[in-house]
Amino acid sequence: MRAIVANEIGGPEVLRVEEREEPSAGAGQLLVRTAATGVNFIETYQRSGTYDVPLPFTPGGEASGTVIAVGDGVTGFSVGDRVTTAEASATYAEQFVVDATKAVGVPEGLALDAAGALPLQGVTAHYLANSSAHPESDETVIVHAGAGGVGLLLTQLLSARGVRVLTTVSTPEKAELSLGAGASEVLGYDDFAERARELTNGEGVSVVYDGVGARTFDDSLSALRVRGALVLFGAASGPVPALDPQRLNAAGSVTLTRPSMGHFLRTPEERAWRYTELFDAMQAGQLQVRIGARFPLAEAAEAHRALEGRRTTGKVILEP
Repeated sequence: MRAIVANEIGGPEVLRVEEREEPSAGAGQLLVRTAATGVNFIETYQRSGTYDVPLPFTPGGEASGTVIAVGDGVTGFSVGDRVTTAEASATYAEQFVVDATKAVGVPEGLALDAAGALPLQGVTAHYLANSSAHPESDETVIVHAGAGGVGLLLTQLLSARGVRVLTTVSTPEKAELSLGAGASEVLGYDDFAERARELTNGEGVSVVYDGVGARTFDDSLSALRVRGALVLFGAASGPVPALDPQRLNAAGSVTLTRPSMGHFLRTPEERAWRYTELFDAMQAGQLQVRIGARFPLAEAAEAHRALEGRRTTGKVILEP
């Protein structure tokens, strides 16, 4: 089978297509023929050496597809079932293996490309909206990178329950996308804290959802109301420097949390709850997953260039 392999750390050019032996499903696992693979910032961090990975390395943890083999001891799945996951490995390939406990069946009527674009960013948006913080319908929040994959989904989930969502974007085109997802106001990155206070009569917002990191962190703190919450869930502009906790006091006794997906999928029941609510919303037409760019598997390097160059909106996927 064909797979993307990085034999060294470096830029996107280190991602090359190679022929690899087909994997097999071990005990408790599924072997899946890939339909769509999600491209995420974590893979750019792994490829570039920001995160350590063993070499040679095939990126990817998110994908959808059709089960072609079932390992010993697996219950609840059969050959031919359609599944998706954000908890596999080496999914930049024509086939991948995933633990059956970390795969989720895709409902009939839901396309596999949309199912492959949903898991990581959809589950992230779900735990941000419902677990990391839980703003109510009379509250105002900021969602950074409002036209990104998480930003568009999170805006839809929050606005659907009446939360007033302010977003930040970098272009007029992205502003239109964010407004279409339910944003109340779209702000620029240079003055969002000041504008947020103006829009809340000087009080500040109850929550800032910040996946940008270094560029926005200080102003995100400044935008919060007393006892507000800063949910830092990414570092697209670079990591945030070390923080003196006294700054949280000075900002108004605010709280800071740094969540990650694995801590919000700790039980089968929790995984089922999150995916069921997301799938139900998609099938009801209440949640739209935007696939902003599609690349053939062999063009994974170009997909990374587009993602790192901020040339994409919504989700980027690879298709075999």
